[in-house]
Amino acid sequence: MITEQQQEQAALCALGLLSAHEQEQFAGELQTNSELRELLWSLQRTADRVVVAGPTVTPRPELKSKVLQRVRAAAAGEVEEKRPEAGVPPAGLQFSMAAETTGWKQLPIPGAWIKLLSLEPARGYAVLLGKLDAGVRYPAHINIGPEDFYILTGDLHVSGRALGPGDFHHAEAGSQHDENYSVEGCTLLAVLTVDDPLVSFARS
Repeated sequence: MITEQQQEQAALCALGLLSAHEQEQFAGELQTNSELRELLWSLQRTADRVVVAGPTVTPRPELKSKVLQRVRAAAAGEVEEKRPEAGVPPAGLQFSMAAETTGWKQLPIPGAWIKLLSLEPARGYAVLLGKLDAGVRYPAHINIGPEDFYILTGDLHVSGRALGPGDFHHAEAGSQHDENYSVEGCTLLAVLTVDDPLVSFARS
């Protein structure tokens, strides 16, 4: 069931008008309400169609002239480019560098780790890094939602298939994984739904 307030929040979320705090609260509601998720995705698809169907606006000739002047001045070195302060990314950009060792959380399985890279509650997915030490076995389980894995380093054995760097694996919601394991250890990039237990664990 969806309340009138949730309908309003879904509409605002689809238009990108929720504050960061409101988005976090709404994400919690999305995790437990599949009907609300469907409504949000439907509103987002509609919003995308409206944008695409909008009329093409031709800029005024004087605007084109100003832009070209600015480009020529920049090429001639006459305009000093404003750069963000070192270490401070521009608004809306986030970086996670390979050399960083923070953010990893050990799972209840010894030698198994995850790291949350980004969370998109409005779109219903999260991006994580996963890591298994050499010889670690991940127990058999049923996938609550769809899963996408891209192997970055090492080896991962899934349902009788040996995956290595550059290999990709997709699992549908409700599918079953037998015991997965790594011989040499591995690192992988994972895209999971926000209601996945691994995402909840990474956020806790």
